[in-house]
Amino acid sequence: MAKLYFRYASMNAGKSTYALQVAHNYEEQGQSVRMFTAAMDDRYGMGKIASRLGIQRDAECFDPEFNFEQALSASQQIVACLIVDEAQFLTPTQVRQLHRVAALQGIPVLCYGLRSDFLGEPFPGAACLLTLADSIEEMKSICTCGRKATMNLRVDAQGRPVTHGAQVEIGGNDRYRQMCAKCFYTALDTSKFI
Repeated sequence: MAKLYFRYASMNAGKSTYALQVAHNYEEQGQSVRMFTAAMDDRYGMGKIASRLGIQRDAECFDPEFNFEQALSASQQIVACLIVDEAQFLTPTQVRQLHRVAALQGIPVLCYGLRSDFLGEPFPGAACLLTLADSIEEMKSICTCGRKATMNLRVDAQGRPVTHGAQVEIGGNDRYRQMCAKCFYTALDTSKFI
């Protein structure tokens, strides 16, 4: 039975690298994959899944109106799996669509993304993936202190913690830091949340 997989981590854990490797593994066996990434993430160009290691490839884009079931039914392409990078930006409706693709069409769906935002709040797509995914795996990254990183801290241009703002602000290492919970809360003035 095909499954919906959710592989999550803080930043810099290799999620995109792993997604690219999985696609390579399928294609090396002569199987076709469809790769998707969030339209709003254009750090490496529109429709690109890129690793900080320097590898990248083209992908289809999804936005909040994109319908995965319709996209699959409109295509004549037979696919062995779907791979979704930046899965935290999926809507709950899209997560349900992907769950249905795995359950009813027998196509494995592998989603890679963050679990929480810069304030430790869940992304709606990630929360739904944690609820519906048949397989959930935490990927590991480390904090500067050496502990496992589980949080993502947004910083301003001077490297100071940001404690308010829109949930989504696209950026890389210049705007975010992966941290363990201890360093995350130490970096923030927790009184601002009380």
